[in-house]
Amino acid sequence: MVHAYGNEQQQQQVPAVPLGSNKGGPHGLGDPEDRRLRKVELEVLIPKIMRERAKTEKCTPEVQAFEACCKDAGLFMVAKCQPANDALKACTLRWYSDEQFKRECTEIYLEERREFRITGVPKKFRNAT
Repeated sequence: MVHAYGNEQQQQQVPAVPLGSNKGGPHGLGDPEDRRLRKVELEVLIPKIMRERAKTEKCTPEVQAFEACCKDAGLFMVAKCQPANDALKACTLRWYSDEQFKRECTEIYLEERREFRITGVPKKFRNAT
C-alpha cells in the first residue's frame, strides 16, 4: 500500500495472504506456524476478542453500572441510562486504542487459530471436553 504525502511516498508493508494459502498443515486448515493475518481477521475477529475482553476484564464497573441502570429504568432506559452508556463506550474506546491490548488480543487469536489448525477442532468444542 502506497500513500503519497506531498513529494514524499511512504510504503507500508502489509503481508498479503495469497488465495489458497490456508491449505496444508495436519488437517488441511493451514500452516499452524503461519502468523500472517487476513483482512477479516484484522477487521472482524481480533476486534471481537478485544470487545469481549474489554467488556469482561477491563470495563467491568462500567458494564455493571449500565446493566443495573437498564434493569432499574425499565422503558425509560434509553434516556435515563445515557450517562452510564457513555461511560461504557468511553472505557471500551480507550481499550480499542491501546496498542499493547491490541497486540495481546492478536496473540490470543493467533494461538487459538494455531490450536485449531493443529487439532482440527474449533475452540468451542475444545473447551467443552
